[in-house]
Amino acid sequence: MFGKRVATRWGLRTALLWLAFVSLVVGATWAAADPQRPNILLIYTDDQGTLDMGCYGTSDLVTPNMDRLAREGIRFTQMYAPSAICSASRAGLLTGKVPPRAGVPANCSSQPGVPGMPGKEVTIAELLKQAGYATAHIGKWHLGYSPDTMPNAQGFDYSFGHMGGCIDNYSHFFYWNGPNRHDLWRNGTEVWYDGEYFLDLMVRECLEFIENHKDGPFFVYWAINMPHYPLQPRLAWRRRFSNLRMPRRDYAAFLATVDEAIGVVLNRLDEWGLRRRTLVLVQSDHGHSTEVRAFGGGGYAGPYRGAKGCLFEGGIRVPSVVSWPGVLPEGEVRDQMVTGCDWLPTFAKLCGVPVPKGVDGKDIWGVLLSKQAPSPHRFWYWRLGRGPNAQWAVRAGGWKLLGNPRDTSNRAPLSPDDKLFLVNLRTDPGEERNVANRHPEVVSRLLGIRNQVEAGIAAE
Repeated sequence: MFGKRVATRWGLRTALLWLAFVSLVVGATWAAADPQRPNILLIYTDDQGTLDMGCYGTSDLVTPNMDRLAREGIRFTQMYAPSAICSASRAGLLTGKVPPRAGVPANCSSQPGVPGMPGKEVTIAELLKQAGYATAHIGKWHLGYSPDTMPNAQGFDYSFGHMGGCIDNYSHFFYWNGPNRHDLWRNGTEVWYDGEYFLDLMVRECLEFIENHKDGPFFVYWAINMPHYPLQPRLAWRRRFSNLRMPRRDYAAFLATVDEAIGVVLNRLDEWGLRRRTLVLVQSDHGHSTEVRAFGGGGYAGPYRGAKGCLFEGGIRVPSVVSWPGVLPEGEVRDQMVTGCDWLPTFAKLCGVPVPKGVDGKDIWGVLLSKQAPSPHRFWYWRLGRGPNAQWAVRAGGWKLLGNPRDTSNRAPLSPDDKLFLVNLRTDPGEERNVANRHPEVVSRLLGIRNQVEAGIAAE
């Protein structure tokens, strides 16, 4: 009896010592991983439509890797792009400011030597460098083509990609003008990879940078230039979607090609044991294109009016999924209104660095953790372009007021009486009816918000 009692005590003591040892090891490992300072892989796709991921209920696409991130993380239903065009959206993302405040209300030039976003603006890369991050830009830039506005001057230790708005994915020549406008650069020096598929080059560069900085922390801004035109998917995916009609056929094949590349990088993060230490975000820069070069538009916005180039919902409401296994909830949906400008202050919180002055975005860490958390925004403001005829919009609660609206989806005509276009998104998510005449007090209130924001921009 006594022997059994001693053995029991000895076994209990051994178990407690073992548990203490395991706790110390796990604690040390967790501390080394530093869960509040994750590696960050920010994947920004180009011209991806509002509902163009399988996890948004679209049944004719193949996007298992984006869907995996939604399954292992969070999917947003009211994530808004900073703008409905490429450069302005990227400026808003990287600075946390509404694009006119960041000096980029419209697209930057794709002409070599022409500056873009002012160098005084503080980017996510510059912010994270303060916290000891290695930083890389891979892919599309479109925020300036002069030495002081190219990526290495905007906080990126490493840069590989094209500086203009779009390239042919095999020759790497600028797509709009030519034929003598080659556009592929590594750290400010022109490089040549004739005939190599640009997506393969991006994957290779992305993985090399991550492998070289596996001890972290690292920040990779992977600005994928797809499914933006030219529509150049892999042949296997063209065959897979041959049953669809153009332009959806090539768009779907291109998006599947992109998803496959994302999967390659995710799988390598798993192999290297980095997945639980890495926050991965996939988000579109704005809605799908309906331009001639995109064959009129293969993207899908569902019930939402608009597309790239306009401030109706289809132009600015974007697909967005974020995952950080073991830290963020998994398989959840967030319906709160948030914006691409919110990522800078959110990353600043995670990394323990102060948010620069003048930032419009808000920290959405609370939203990420809880579906009950309120949106941090009482209102949000967009302006696309310059001058009195520039498009603009204000959203406050369910109300949204558009000024000088355009509808690039051509879903319904706009009349001269629609210069101010008011909708209640809670009752009219498709923005079909202009109710400005019925609610002059709401128009006045939202105009006041717009004027207040513009006055602040003008005073800077």
